[in-house]
Amino acid sequence: MTASFKPVSVAIGELVAHPANVRSNAPETYDPENIAHLKASIAVLGLLQPLLVQKLDGKYAVLAGGRRHAALKELIADKASKGFTAKTKVDCRLVPEECDVTTALSLAENITQAPMNAIDEFEAFARIMEVDGQTPDTIAKTFGTTVAAVKGRLRYGLIHPDIRAAARAKTITLDTMKAFAEHPSQEVQREVYEALTKEDSYLQAYTVRQALKSRGVQVSDDIGAFVREDYEARGGAIAADLLEEHSVLEDAALVETILLEKLGAAAEVARAKLGFAWADAMVRYDYATMADYGRVYPGPIEPDEAAQKRIDEITAELEKLQLEMENEGLEDGAYNALYDRVDALEEEARDLQEAYSAEDLARAGVIASWQGGQVTLHVGLVRPEDFVKDEGARGSSANPTGEEAADAGEITYPGSLAEDLKTERAMALGAAMALHPEATLDLTLFKLVSDVLGTGMSVSQAIKIEARKEYRSHAKMDEIDATSLEQVAAAHDALDLSWLDDSRLPADQFAAFRALDAGEKAKLVAYATASTTQSCFARDRQRDSLMHDFEIEIMPDIRAYWTPNAALFNRFKKAWLLKILGEDLGLAQEAVTLASSSKKEIVAFCDKLFAEPFATLTDAQRAAVAAWCPPMMQTAGAACDEAAPAQETPVSDSEVAQAA
Repeated sequence: MTASFKPVSVAIGELVAHPANVRSNAPETYDPENIAHLKASIAVLGLLQPLLVQKLDGKYAVLAGGRRHAALKELIADKASKGFTAKTKVDCRLVPEECDVTTALSLAENITQAPMNAIDEFEAFARIMEVDGQTPDTIAKTFGTTVAAVKGRLRYGLIHPDIRAAARAKTITLDTMKAFAEHPSQEVQREVYEALTKEDSYLQAYTVRQALKSRGVQVSDDIGAFVREDYEARGGAIAADLLEEHSVLEDAALVETILLEKLGAAAEVARAKLGFAWADAMVRYDYATMADYGRVYPGPIEPDEAAQKRIDEITAELEKLQLEMENEGLEDGAYNALYDRVDALEEEARDLQEAYSAEDLARAGVIASWQGGQVTLHVGLVRPEDFVKDEGARGSSANPTGEEAADAGEITYPGSLAEDLKTERAMALGAAMALHPEATLDLTLFKLVSDVLGTGMSVSQAIKIEARKEYRSHAKMDEIDATSLEQVAAAHDALDLSWLDDSRLPADQFAAFRALDAGEKAKLVAYATASTTQSCFARDRQRDSLMHDFEIEIMPDIRAYWTPNAALFNRFKKAWLLKILGEDLGLAQEAVTLASSSKKEIVAFCDKLFAEPFATLTDAQRAAVAAWCPPMMQTAGAACDEAAPAQETPVSDSEVAQAA
């Protein structure tokens, strides 16, 4: 049927709901909060699209446009809205009374309108501001939304045109495009985009955000908030964003200068308070560099009469607080307040009974660094050149090497020269290691394996080869298939760990490790490397070709190490289970039969099926059951992804859904 509908103007008060409107059974669609943006748009811009109406019992029934009709009624009821009354006429299109496809017309108007492309929406908001001269406030009023929501869309609409074009062409994802909004400057966005794409590599949102961090600091970042006042006072450039918290302090060098100054000032305050000899600052505390530093600690002292009196008062108060904390009826806030008070009192008592020696104060200092969004003080540090000779003196922990300090008549190196000599020595050692590959290989393997399998600290910080066990969490660890855990445990039991004796020095352990044959070393390395493997789904060849190919080689079928069971099936929807049975496993008839069963019964069926495939299965069904796993878990060499199980009785999605 093709027809043109006569245009007609109808008073809002003459409009009623049409029983054939396809949205009529979803009254929540017309709730005020769901049409707020539509109401706001009509109030400012008028009714942009006519309603589709049909005469019923002398009234004009709205066949399509029910949400617009509801918004119009809201405007009449809203006394703050001007120009809308029951007599206000709006444009409509009149469907003949004899029309017999009213439901089809209503459905067509509702489902044939495609949702707006996200980038189109972002750019439209930007044009409204740039071309129409609207502000975020007026745009928000027009579309019945918040100013923050409008600014969020505007930020994406103002991303550099080349980047938006790449997102339209699907060269980059929408999320990656959005990441460029982290910096308000289109020029910076373009430079970073060109730098990241010049090698034609896959671009990720995370990579973009990391690259933009080098081009400035957002004012909402902890460092940005910490230095902003001083930064602005010195005239530092700020790239303003529509959302204030995304504005960027562009001069990264000035940000770091100010941060170091403020950290230095905090270190100096602590130095003066504690009486240390020096104070310093670093943006991030480098534990590798600071490994050469020593540290001194306060020792016990005899408190004077006033101090002892205060200690006694603290002891009495602590006993009282401990009793209060034992009250099980305490709310969390009250308990935390008591805990903080106990902590403060214990610290005060320690300060009254401990102090640094004059010798330690004369050589130690304070370093302030930025950690966890705040200034962190590292106190009692001793520079390598300031280690004392007397190993028996209190605070001798400051000399971890155990070497004696130089006598007064010996040459002492300035700190800068010492650092340069360290670098030259490392270069020479590196050359020697390269020329002795077998010994270096043993050293590398030893460190990797012992760091994973050992129970103590790393055997050495001298080389930056790191390996740590991966912590794996799981909501139902006790219920999952234990095959892989048993296999790993068996592999561990087969390891030769005779060399890993904590009572030996690392050098002795290393000698024993080197004496192992190549096969034993390979087992140790394999086990240690396996313990570091991170959780993930199947690898993407584009992102990690090494592991993609390696996994196919060693694990062409995950089912050799894992079997799906009730713990997995319980977390699937009933419809998923039926689909797996009917389509993936070729058990179409069973899927239809089980559709009327409870999910618990279907889970039990699947659990038994995979634990011990039924004797009644065909060869094709048996092969499908033996190979099945969630596709994202299998490697690209998946037999289950390629096999198409034969179905004795084809079953459609609709048949299973209907039976369910």
